[in-house]
Amino acid sequence: MLKKEEMQPCPVATTVNLIGNKWKLLILRNLFIRPYRFNELQKSLEGISQKVLTENLRAMQECGIIERIVFDEKILHTEYRLTPLGETMRPIIKSLEIWGNDYLKNCK
Repeated sequence: MLKKEEMQPCPVATTVNLIGNKWKLLILRNLFIRPYRFNELQKSLEGISQKVLTENLRAMQECGIIERIVFDEKILHTEYRLTPLGETMRPIIKSLEIWGNDYLKNCK
C-alpha cells in the first residue's frame, strides 16, 4: 500500500493504485451487495487464498474504503463493509460493469 505522498499526481493512477487489482475489484463488487464475514467472502471469491484476501482487506481498510466490524457476541465474529468513502466508488464499478457487458455483447 502506497502512502499518500508516494502516489503519483495523476488521479487515474491514484485510483488504480487503490483498487486496481483483480481481487480488490471483486471484493468491492461483493461488498456493494451487502456486508460479508471473512469466510463467506473467501468462499464467494473462487481461487483467492486466505493470505491474499487478508492482505487485500487490510490494504482497503488502511485507505478507508472498507471497515472491519467486530461483534462481541456469544460467538465473536467480524464483518467487512464499505465505508462512506467506499460507497463513492459505486458509480465507478457500475461503469466498469456496463462497459464489460457491452464489450462481451459486441466482441463476438
